[in-house]
Amino acid sequence: MTDAFFAGLSLVDVHQDLARNIKSIRVTQDLFDDLSDDPADWDVAQQHELATKPPTYESSMPVIDRPFEESAWFNAIEFPFKHWAASRFSDGSYGIWYGSDSVETTVHETVHHWRNVFLADAGFDQLVIRGEREHITGERKVYWVRCDAALVDLRPKIAAYPDLVHPSSHHFTQAIGARLRHEGPPGLVSRSARCDGDNYGVLNKAVLSKPHACCSLTYRLSRKGVAVEREVGQTWMVLA
Repeated sequence: MTDAFFAGLSLVDVHQDLARNIKSIRVTQDLFDDLSDDPADWDVAQQHELATKPPTYESSMPVIDRPFEESAWFNAIEFPFKHWAASRFSDGSYGIWYGSDSVETTVHETVHHWRNVFLADAGFDQLVIRGEREHITGERKVYWVRCDAALVDLRPKIAAYPDLVHPSSHHFTQAIGARLRHEGPPGLVSRSARCDGDNYGVLNKAVLSKPHACCSLTYRLSRKGVAVEREVGQTWMVLA
């Protein structure tokens, strides 16, 4: 990594909600419905759980809010800082949180990884290609998360350094992420490699707050591509 790349980089003052798209389920599952067929028994189990749960949890509906009040924080913010993984701006030796400027940008990003990494690595996409399965379905949940930070703006460098948005190689960008983490900025902003949107990589979770649910999504892979439903049964986007 040359000093020329970092020369002239500027900061962008970010004070906005960012979209975070994660794996989830659309319909909340009752954790006790496999213990009994009687809903009254489920209520008893829920009351017992409420009476014995740690005092930091305050939910009056623990099954619906599973895993209680901390769920939104953990799902929307904490997870990537606890479970490190290699990504565009990390080699897997540290955590980084990714959010986007819009729900649509998160869809382009996550559909790519779901189809070309998760399904392809397991060979599931071939089941659809060969006609053994009509479609394969995945479910997602999108959160809005507040970000208040001065982030390093990489977007002006894209024309001179196109590897910032390389469609498959992360070698160049991981070196950038490692240096930024070492030198202390809370994060960065860059263009999406999948669409005309912006992605935000946050290295310090202290600048993130106020997670709240935005929407649920269903991804359905078929031979025609990936159909995305925001409302159940209604196609919202199609990615070929």
